[in-house]
Amino acid sequence: MGLPLVVAITGATGVIYGVELMRVLKELNVPTHLVLSESAVRNINIETEYAVDEIKDMAEEVYNNKNIGASIASGSFQTRGMIVAPCTIKTLSGVANSFNDNLIVRASDVTLKEKRPLILMVRETPLHKGHLELMSRVADIGATLLPPMPSFYHGPKTIMDIVHQSVGKALDQVGIEHNLFRRWTSDCGKDPSIRLAKDEG
Repeated sequence: MGLPLVVAITGATGVIYGVELMRVLKELNVPTHLVLSESAVRNINIETEYAVDEIKDMAEEVYNNKNIGASIASGSFQTRGMIVAPCTIKTLSGVANSFNDNLIVRASDVTLKEKRPLILMVRETPLHKGHLELMSRVADIGATLLPPMPSFYHGPKTIMDIVHQSVGKALDQVGIEHNLFRRWTSDCGKDPSIRLAKDEG
């Protein structure tokens, strides 16, 4: 099955990105090690119809965010990288400053020091200069910032189509093949099937 991918879900709105990421990875038989923040648990109950235990069951291993001694807190434990989906500004700040007071930030820091892919799906808008400076700092130390900004060239018809496009972009960053969205080709602009309908209201 190969090396596991670490997935963290934090308490920003948009926990569906992390949930769908887990579901897709389970379907692809990619082993995952999961960490949920306390606020993520609350948002899962607010924003989705999933039970938290359903999401945990998708993972090979699940860790308490307070467990700094977990395997993923050590660089000697090999992984294929880490995706934080969604990523709160608090978590972004922790990573930017190596403030390893919980497992999500510690595992992110380890991922960076071992020069493995770290994908942060930062979910906040609008952004003030402090947010942008944090983003710049984590980019400088090796993280990839991948805010879940929707594209429309693939002709999304549902909310899940939009979610899958962002999840697919995150999987691209860690080299996991998928078919979650229609990729751009030179014919996309000529294909009327991908055009959004006019508002008839």
